[in-house]
Amino acid sequence: MTPTLVRQHSSHSGATPRVDPSARARDWSEIQERMLVPLYEAVYERLDVGGGTRMLGLGCGSGLALLMAASRGAAVTGVDSRFPERLTLARQRLLPEVPGGPVSPGGPVSPDARGTRALGDGVRADGARGDGARVLEGTPRDSADPPDPVFDLVTAFEPIGCLAGDSEGLGELLAQATPLARRGAAVVLAGWGPPERCATTSVLRVATKLADPLRGAGSWRPALRDDLEEVAQRAGLTPDGSGRVACPFGYADAGSAVRGLLSTGLFDAAIAATDQEQVGKELSEALHPHQRPDGTVWMPNVFRYLIARLP
Repeated sequence: MTPTLVRQHSSHSGATPRVDPSARARDWSEIQERMLVPLYEAVYERLDVGGGTRMLGLGCGSGLALLMAASRGAAVTGVDSRFPERLTLARQRLLPEVPGGPVSPGGPVSPDARGTRALGDGVRADGARGDGARVLEGTPRDSADPPDPVFDLVTAFEPIGCLAGDSEGLGELLAQATPLARRGAAVVLAGWGPPERCATTSVLRVATKLADPLRGAGSWRPALRDDLEEVAQRAGLTPDGSGRVACPFGYADAGSAVRGLLSTGLFDAAIAATDQEQVGKELSEALHPHQRPDGTVWMPNVFRYLIARLP
């Protein structure tokens, strides 16, 4: 759900729209992130994630998926270069002893943290204990010294197949991260399900309608059947199973739904082409068919995941 944005000035205002990244991150953490919990649970159950698992979460956001894996006993590391404000919230969740603040790169590192010098902006915690936790700087990147392979699970839970160019961005991230994974490590990719199985598709089309004539990276497009397999193939990974998970989007009211959906970043190109007020208005109208008599909003969706292996 991370876009590559095309920034242009609004044709009628001549100014780049202002977005509060911290407020967006809070909306993501408090409203939107939990919508993918069934996906996290299904993957962890299928792969038997627990004590002894060393997991690297790409695009970890505010850390809910990391927290769930750590509660099962896994040692988790998360990176997110696109949304540093979300990462601040992940630090607060996984490193409560240093709320919002960085941990010295020279801080404690447990033996299974070898190779993390090649990682970027991130947060790390050893299982449910939180021992040896530290924050890393940058994004997964090349290092003068080849990194030691550490991880036996790499996850990319931000679903692709919704924005033009999102699969290419994921491929680049995997190319940087897979050298840190052991041979045979599981790599989990996630994507939006078929449009006819995702009620949110009709709402996401608002992004395309308002973003035109951008028609570039960052514009919404319908998910394709083989999106995940194509990314895995380009990354040199071997498919080893897949699944579909129901992840309904449910909100207390239309206002919460608008805030949650805007926090995904999927509508940023539309905001750049118009303004946030216009996008919010269009979103509210698109949500009307999904609003229940009690004011809540409910949109059934199906997400797909692919498990691939590192040769």
